[in-house]
Amino acid sequence: MIRSLCLAALAATTALPALADVNIYSYRQPELVEPILDQFTEQTGIKTNVVFLNKGLIERLQSEGDRSPADLILTTDISRLSGAVAAGVTQPVESDVLAANIPAELRDPGNEWFGVTSRARIVYASKDRVAEGEVTTYEDLADPKWQGRICTRSGTHAYTLALVAGMLHHHGEAETKTWLEGVKANLARKPQGNDRAQVKAIWAGECDISLGNTYYMGKMLSNEEQQDWANAVNVTFPTFEGTGTHVNVSGVALTKAAPNRDEAVQLMEFLVSPEAQNIYAEINYEYPVAPGTAPSELVQSWGSFDADTVNLMDLAALRADALRLVEEVNFDG
Repeated sequence: MIRSLCLAALAATTALPALADVNIYSYRQPELVEPILDQFTEQTGIKTNVVFLNKGLIERLQSEGDRSPADLILTTDISRLSGAVAAGVTQPVESDVLAANIPAELRDPGNEWFGVTSRARIVYASKDRVAEGEVTTYEDLADPKWQGRICTRSGTHAYTLALVAGMLHHHGEAETKTWLEGVKANLARKPQGNDRAQVKAIWAGECDISLGNTYYMGKMLSNEEQQDWANAVNVTFPTFEGTGTHVNVSGVALTKAAPNRDEAVQLMEFLVSPEAQNIYAEINYEYPVAPGTAPSELVQSWGSFDADTVNLMDLAALRADALRLVEEVNFDG
């Protein structure tokens, strides 16, 4: 079983128990990772010990240095994964299993982080007020036809910045800035809340479309209070013009200290095994990355898409420019 430690109950210098075979710092919530880690322990006998954090993961690893008990980090979003690499708190892993099971665009070219699931950044569209096929591209979100009809979370959130970085990659700075200004002009309200809050706003009639990650549809459908929100929208898969749909990842990285390196790498390889990938698909409504694994039936019912094949590290390199443009247009203002 997993020994989960709540960050709020720990001092920054608290050490993980020595009996744990693989020690993990995680930004992912317990319900998202515990079923997979339980299965790993059952199969291998290797125990896992997880500290769940809301923030400060990189700073904690830097503070602990070579004395850090952590072997792995689990997190979402390319900015957090690339940030850990840039901070020097990870190390490369050479693994034929990881290379075979993870597409090149979803892992670090230097082998310091590895995507274990993906999610698409899609548009939720009102079933009543948006015609099927009316939303086709991200570029279209700046069209004046959407004036007063778009809801979204903050422009400075990691998910938004990754999408803006995608625009930068495909269109350059001038066109991306114009696009941001157009999207801002089409907002129905000031950016606020999380992805689910935007769908609730569509249900309430405050806007007609919103940006969000695919797995939130599954989360809402499994929540009795939120089912009406989910049933009020369709999932649509816009693309960048001439290429695919923007995707991001949840991922894993081996820490620089990694006192239990061999066991940790074994867990990394388990995370991209068909068994673990199927658990991710069924429980988390995420897209598995390993060949031969498929999304859950519910996720498949939303439709298929072709993913943008840009390596996510290319987008991570544009994050600072994306943030600068978001601030220049005062997107959240």
